[in-house]
Amino acid sequence: MNPVIQEITDRIAERSRASRTVYLERIRRDGEAARGRGPARAHLGCANLAHGFAAASAEDKPALRGTAKPGVAIVTSYNDMLSAHQPYETYPAELKAAVRAAGGVAQVAGGVPAMCDGVTQGRPGMELSLYSRDVIAMATAIALSHDMFDATLLLGVCDKIVPGLLIGALHFGHLPAIFVPAGPMTSGLPNKVKARTRQLFAEGKVGRAELLDAEAKSYHSPGTCTFYGTANSNQALMEVMGLHLPGSTFVNPHTELRHALTGAAGRRAVEITAHGAEYTPVGELVDERAIVNACVALLATGGSTNHTLHLVAMAAAAGIVLTWDDLACLSKVVPSLTRIYPNGQADVNHFRDAGGMQVLIGDLLDEGLLHADVLTVAGPGLGHYRSAPALDGGELVWSEVTGGSADLDVLRPVSAPFAADGGIHMVDGNLGRAVSKVSAVRPEHLVIEAPAAIFDDQLDLLRAFEAGELDGRDFVAVIRYQGPSANGMPELHKLTPPLAVLLDRGQRVAIVTDGRMSGASGKVPAAIHLSPEACDGGPIALLRDGDMIRLDSAAGTLEALVPAEELARRAPEGGPPSDAQWVGTGRELFAAFRRMAGHAEQGAGIFGVNGAESW
Repeated sequence: MNPVIQEITDRIAERSRASRTVYLERIRRDGEAARGRGPARAHLGCANLAHGFAAASAEDKPALRGTAKPGVAIVTSYNDMLSAHQPYETYPAELKAAVRAAGGVAQVAGGVPAMCDGVTQGRPGMELSLYSRDVIAMATAIALSHDMFDATLLLGVCDKIVPGLLIGALHFGHLPAIFVPAGPMTSGLPNKVKARTRQLFAEGKVGRAELLDAEAKSYHSPGTCTFYGTANSNQALMEVMGLHLPGSTFVNPHTELRHALTGAAGRRAVEITAHGAEYTPVGELVDERAIVNACVALLATGGSTNHTLHLVAMAAAAGIVLTWDDLACLSKVVPSLTRIYPNGQADVNHFRDAGGMQVLIGDLLDEGLLHADVLTVAGPGLGHYRSAPALDGGELVWSEVTGGSADLDVLRPVSAPFAADGGIHMVDGNLGRAVSKVSAVRPEHLVIEAPAAIFDDQLDLLRAFEAGELDGRDFVAVIRYQGPSANGMPELHKLTPPLAVLLDRGQRVAIVTDGRMSGASGKVPAAIHLSPEACDGGPIALLRDGDMIRLDSAAGTLEALVPAEELARRAPEGGPPSDAQWVGTGRELFAAFRRMAGHAEQGAGIFGVNGAESW
């Protein structure tokens, strides 16, 4: 094992000892009770149980009425508006049949909301996006609170949905849980062409019809978007954490192999309940080693910056305290091994065809950069994830992948990486601490020193661009009052095309914000998730137009070049919308979330560390 990675893992374990101990005691107590009493529904009163199977099919009702077969909960994020989640329409029937064949009985226990950041980008609805993660966690808990179940099948793919499902499932940590992916859509319009069309539209050189045509050719069918944003980062992380079946991550929807893997997930859920020989509770599976493995995979693949929030929150749900310092230290020893858009021109289908997760995981294991001795839903040991699935005469089989990358422009070995360190850096200084994704930024843009251009709303920056007010000058765009306590920490990805235009014109520009830029952040240098946020007294609220800002993403520094005594004399300017102003698109329903939201470094959620309440 790489000694630095082992040291960081040990440090996380020691820091988390008290809360993790409390958490494990809880789930082990529940697990022992489950082993002793048989299927969970067996202990329900007759009226309770009758309510639980009243609507069941004639085929399943006898099994649910009896107490021999384990029950499996299906928690789904299906809707037919989102391409990534549309394939889930048929999954419940497929999973019920598979579970039934394996000797269990499955029910759809509940649904969770699934919103699309691509639809809400730059709109008021985006201000609910991050909050939706915690709503999804609570909805998952409501689904499982019926206490009818012995395992969980989690149907979710995108952005906040996967972290929310896992957070909720970890609060029922004695239950096994398997994520069942839907896979990416097939490759459409090349990402380079799409990005160029967006810039041309921002410059007024093409119209809405041309832009919409390009977008529709890119996002064209069921499945996840094919760029490597948060959705596909989610999928990679679930596989390397051992929560997917091996090789199931990037198989396209509505294919024979996809359906075979879905059925296999249902069968496997039965096998790993407390009533079989391979009991694998999700709270034991998600330990410090699994969390570090997820961090390593994120860094090696140049994944979404959103996971600097989500990984902290997911770890906390398992009683584990992960910090940005841990990610920063890991980034120094984990090389960048992939070039997937926006960090390159390939998409996730190209990555899969180059060897995908099996080659990546195998190489990282061989180099001691991943913990091998972990629990997974496929069995003990991450070595299971060297194998890829295929159909042989209609039967699903797994075979170990022994070769290397089939395309070194997309996937490289640790011995010949694209870069020596991970694609995500932490920066800090007199403005606070922030995250900087450097994997898609040219080396000459990693350092910028320029006057601040202050905006308290992303729309103000867009208006300034359209009016030509940003032309011909270097600047650092400071977009503040965008943090979790201000307005839900929306993604500001809509700012990327206009700022990329200015960058291409030779201007030196960057972004500093207490908001987010998403997994689709591209070539514009940025310091995001700035903490403390302006709304909580962060120094970003003291900045004025023209203040010199220095962002050095390579060295990890972010400074306002303003004398400390001058900053100390200033009063904050601007402010977040009041509750009376923050209305429309349902935002008023989430006013309590604004008051409860934690700092970005704590995961920007409303929940604390599971188990810490008992210290």
